Formats: sequence, C-alpha cells, structure tokens
Amino acid sequence: MGKQTGFLEHERQEYGYQPACKRVFHYGEFLIPLSREQVGQQGARCMDCGIPFCHSGCPVDNLIPNWNDMVYRGEWERAVEELHATNNFPEFTGRVCPAPCEASCTLNLDDSPVSIKTIECSIVDRAWEAGLIRPRVARRRTGKRIAVVGSGPAGLACAQQLARVGHNVDVYEKADAIGGLLRYGIPDFKLEKRHIDRRIAQMRTEGVQFHTLTHVGVDIPIAQLRDEFDSVVLAGGSEQPRDLPVPGRELNGVHFAMEFLTANSKRVQGVYVPDDAFIDAQGKHVVVIGGGDTGSDCVGTSCRHGARSVTQVEILNKPPEKEDKELTWPYWPEKLNTSTSHQEGCERMWNFLTKEFVGDGSGHVRAIRYAKVEWHKDQQGRWQMSEIPGSEAEMPADRVFLAMGFLHPVRAGMIAELEEKGGLELDDRGNVRGDTEGADAYKTSTDGVFVAGDMRRGQSLVVWAIREGRQCAHAVDKWLQGTSDLPR
Repeated sequence: MGKQTGFLEHERQEYGYQPACKRVFHYGEFLIPLSREQVGQQGARCMDCGIPFCHSGCPVDNLIPNWNDMVYRGEWERAVEELHATNNFPEFTGRVCPAPCEASCTLNLDDSPVSIKTIECSIVDRAWEAGLIRPRVARRRTGKRIAVVGSGPAGLACAQQLARVGHNVDVYEKADAIGGLLRYGIPDFKLEKRHIDRRIAQMRTEGVQFHTLTHVGVDIPIAQLRDEFDSVVLAGGSEQPRDLPVPGRELNGVHFAMEFLTANSKRVQGVYVPDDAFIDAQGKHVVVIGGGDTGSDCVGTSCRHGARSVTQVEILNKPPEKEDKELTWPYWPEKLNTSTSHQEGCERMWNFLTKEFVGDGSGHVRAIRYAKVEWHKDQQGRWQMSEIPGSEAEMPADRVFLAMGFLHPVRAGMIAELEEKGGLELDDRGNVRGDTEGADAYKTSTDGVFVAGDMRRGQSLVVWAIREGRQCAHAVDKWLQGTSDLPR
C-alpha cells in the first residue's frame, strides 16, 4: 500500500486555502489543489498497516489503500474506477465530508493521518478534467419503474444505481433545482453547484428523469406514485428543525438557519428571492446558536455579508483541543473542530444557555439574555446541567440563527398520507422505520415503499446518505428482480 517508507519520508499535506481576507469577498470555492506530484507523495504515505482501519471509519467502505497506492504509482484512471466502485459522488464527499476515515487512519496515532480527503478530491477532479468520467448506460431495460422522492445525496445515489441496472427511474424534488440540501443548504463556497450539475447531466444520459417543483404529498399524492410505479423510495431527508421556545422567540430577526442559508444560496446562484424573504446580515450583530456544521455555514455566510460581529454559541462544554488517542482511536473523537468559516472571523462561546430574546420595542430582536451553565454526572452516570448563579448577562443580537440540528422528517403531506392510508410506521424519534439488514432491508411497513438516508436514520452526513442510497438501490433491485448484481 503506497510506499513502505513513505510516511517517514513525506510530511502530511492537505489542499490549501485562499487567505480569509480574500475569500470572504466572494462565494466561490477557495481550495488550492495539490500538484499531481504532491498528491502522489501523499498516497505514498499510506503504510502497510495490516488492518486498514480507514475502511471501518468510512461509511461507504471506500477502498482507500487501493487508490492511495494507485495515485502514488501514477495510475489515475484505475484510481478513479476504484473510487467510484463504492462512492457515486466523491467530489461531494471530498469537499464536505468530515473525513472519519482520517480519524481511523493508523498514522492518526501520531496526529498525521494520510490526507485521504485531499487525495479523494484530487482523483475525481482530475478525472473530470481528463474526461475519464462518462455515463454508464444500461445495456438492457427491465421495464420496471421506480419513483425516488427527494434529490439529495441518498436519492441521487439510489436513482443512479437503479438506472445503471436498467430500471426506469423518476426523481421528484419539491424545490426548483435538483440536489436537496446540497443545492441550497450547503453554501457555494463549500460546494460549487457545477459539481451537482454535471452529475445530473450524467444521470440524465443514463436514463434518470427529474421532476422539480413537484412536492409529493402536496402537489401530487403519494398514492399516485404507488399506483404508477413498481416501487417508491422515500429519500426526502430530515427537515424539521429543532426550535428554541424561549421568551421572545416570535421577534423579527430570529430565524432558523436554513431560512438564512437557503435564501442566500438562491441569490448567489441567480435565483430570484424577494427582499422580504432575504435575510441580510450586513452591519448586524449576528449570533448563531448551535455548534455544528450548519452553524458554521451561517458563520461563513454572515462574514461574507459583512456582519458587524459574529458569535457562535453552544450549550455544551468546550471540547478538548486534542483527543486521548488511547480512549478514542480508531473511532471518531470528541474534540474541538475549527472550520474555515471560524477562521474568517468568529467568537465562540460554550456553556451558553439562552434565557430570552430581548426586543427593541418595535418587534425586532436587539439582544440575547443568557446564563452560563456547568455539566456534571449524576449517580446513574447521566449528564446533568445546572445554571451558574450570578452568571446572567446580555449580548447584542440583531440577527439570531437557530442551528441546533433537525429532529425528524416533516410529517405533513407525504408521510401523513402514508401513515393514514398505507400504514407507514415511524420509529421513536419520528423517522420512517426501516431496517438496514436482512430480507427486509430498507423496506418500510408499506408494501413496495422503501426508505433511505436522513429520512430513515435522522440527521447525518452526506457520506452516510450515499451509503444508504446505494444499499437501498440493491434492496429495491433484489425485491423487483429476485436477485441483484448491485454492490451492497
């Protein structure tokens, strides 16, 4: 795997970034790619570790040591074939995945894992440039029709796999463009939409039909799809945001994060957004509540608006700067994550409990009243929160973005209809119930209806969505045909 002494000869190197002082003035990607020679050196660092723990860290089971070795040897065409063997959209994951594979890398024991994410992104980008990525049109058609509801990474991966084995696949999307949260939820500076568009073009050639501005359960009943298609796949994501019901929540200026990100992304991409639907952070004191990736995206977008100040707050303790390898490796560590958006200008606060949104007298938020908290374990080992006496204070806030995650799929419309007429079952968290193993893998309790991605597992990563979409495609194909050649 790679060069046996490569990890001793070459230092870890990732792709670089345009300086923050320049990139905050535009919405384009700011990655600075490595040269072909540099990527080969990073591939050479993949050591012959015996047990490739990176496999267990990667949800799509990427054949990481294989394509690391191939780029080291200059076999780029073989590398992209190996990459696509497990991942339909490596240009997505190579940009927005947090890279749990790198956390699992044996070299991470010394804080210098192989630059797997950088290598992955380099392989697929060079493959597109060289014309190595082409449509894979099925040689025969099965005559079976499948409807996929939702065009995020789970829906797209499922649709592409099914089309490649000859099924007729129609994808339904309620928005005006294909991509789900990849399109409008993830800012363009993290993922330019040309990456989605060329995959859509590839899939159209492979036979996938796309229907935008079609909200299943609202514009057309799900019963119609069940009548017209041999199978239906639910891949609509988990879009019900977690709210913060404190006094003042109704004030103008307090928004869910996706309201802010979606409107901004539409304008960046040239889609008309009326002024009363656009949320401007220019010259404002911005507070982002929630410490995850969505919150980070709000930080980066606010910086590009020219916010007066940006503060991201989190109710939990501040994670450690460095994990204890003996306790965490090869699993994903709980440690402080500093994103490129944080580096662009952001204050971060932990142990922050929002008590009230304070208005300015005209119905608009002007401040947050908060208190500091501390965490301790009770006798049963469960974490308990207590407010620190005398810690209450106010901070200015003209714009507040709630980025505390998502609870479950939106139930109104399609899910409610299936519950009422098709006996659809939900799990305890409100997600659509469906197992991932056995004869009933990815099946719902409604005959002929399958589920994949965040709609089944809850809010998760793009890489998990791709995995579930691929595995669901295998399950659907097997259910329709009795057997399946699709990888699982």
